[in-house]
Amino acid sequence: MEPTIGENLAEIRQQSTLTQEQLAERAGVDVGVIRKLEQGARTSARLPTLHALARALGVPTSALIGDTSHAAARAEPNHRPLSLAEIRRAVAPVRGITGTALVPPVGDPPQPKVLQARLHTVDRAYHANDYARVLADMPALLLDVRAAADAADERDQASAYTLLTQTLHLTGNLLIQLRASDLAFAALSGALDAARRASTQVVATTVIQGMCWVLIRQGRFVEAAELAVTTADEVEPRFSRATPDELAAWGWLLTVAAAARARNNEPDVAAELTTAAAAAAVRIGEWAPDPGNLIMVGGFSVNKVQMQRAENAAVAGDPSQVLALAKQVPPGPTAVASSWQRHRLDVAWAYAEQRRYNDATDVLVGLRAAAPAWLRQQRYARDIVRSISTQRRRAMSQELADLAALLGA
Repeated sequence: MEPTIGENLAEIRQQSTLTQEQLAERAGVDVGVIRKLEQGARTSARLPTLHALARALGVPTSALIGDTSHAAARAEPNHRPLSLAEIRRAVAPVRGITGTALVPPVGDPPQPKVLQARLHTVDRAYHANDYARVLADMPALLLDVRAAADAADERDQASAYTLLTQTLHLTGNLLIQLRASDLAFAALSGALDAARRASTQVVATTVIQGMCWVLIRQGRFVEAAELAVTTADEVEPRFSRATPDELAAWGWLLTVAAAARARNNEPDVAAELTTAAAAAAVRIGEWAPDPGNLIMVGGFSVNKVQMQRAENAAVAGDPSQVLALAKQVPPGPTAVASSWQRHRLDVAWAYAEQRRYNDATDVLVGLRAAAPAWLRQQRYARDIVRSISTQRRRAMSQELADLAALLGA
């Protein structure tokens, strides 16, 4: 694991032979900030503070910042201006008046097979909730894939831009999880542009699904639903001839449309959309996705539809229905781990609403063990922990206190 800002600071300070008090005086920074950083407390320094410390130590600010992907994965306070800088440069590179990148790539890009293998490695890290690794690996991968697309001849252009679409799509999904919605929107917009050049409808359709989730995160429920349904109408497959990929992409659109309608207090419309998605899931059945697809495309199933039904019930405020529907969802993560994890939060919420606080805590503890990086990003989880903490009459258990600390609740 890469060192944190605090660890970098402690090492450089000790090499300089300065005490914490001496560094604080020289930098004009409160010594308490230095102590907290070096002790690894859940705090972070603003950029001006890091600049001051770097000047006092006679090192570049980047020497203190280092690799901050772990800070973003842990959702440390004030991490975004630092830890997303590299991925921001990759998603939105600076271009001159001719459209040429300000810093062009050095040398020839790797071969397509190498890039595809790297993307699948990052994809699996993402679905294993290893956001720190994805944040660390994605910028260089995205720059290489973009360079390969720019350099591709007419014969290889479609496959090169398909790869760029998939890479930007995964980048957008990651940024959604990290709640960097504006940057996610930029990544997904770039993915749509690349998909048009690749002429790949299935991949473009799954990008639209990600775009809809950005809109939902921004509270734009009507726009999200309209975008999903309009796109679904345009790509609706013929069930008798459709491939599993086409059915899955269409089904994902209907589930996100249902999620948007449920949040817009339209439960009947959400139920209709979910039923239509179920038809696609049943048609797919159990199938092995094309190895060229990322997990998101192959993760649509009857279980996903059932989890969507439970989510709709949670949004409608019906804990009994959530728990009844959850009984039909197999235990253990599905192919798209974040979908199953989100479903388990609905179950925890339902238990808390029924004052079954121990059951709710057990679900959250299980999520903490399986996906701590993902859980730390979830405001929904934080709200559930706060609800349990304020409503229960007994003293807070150690497990609940640990969860509250993890989530900043």
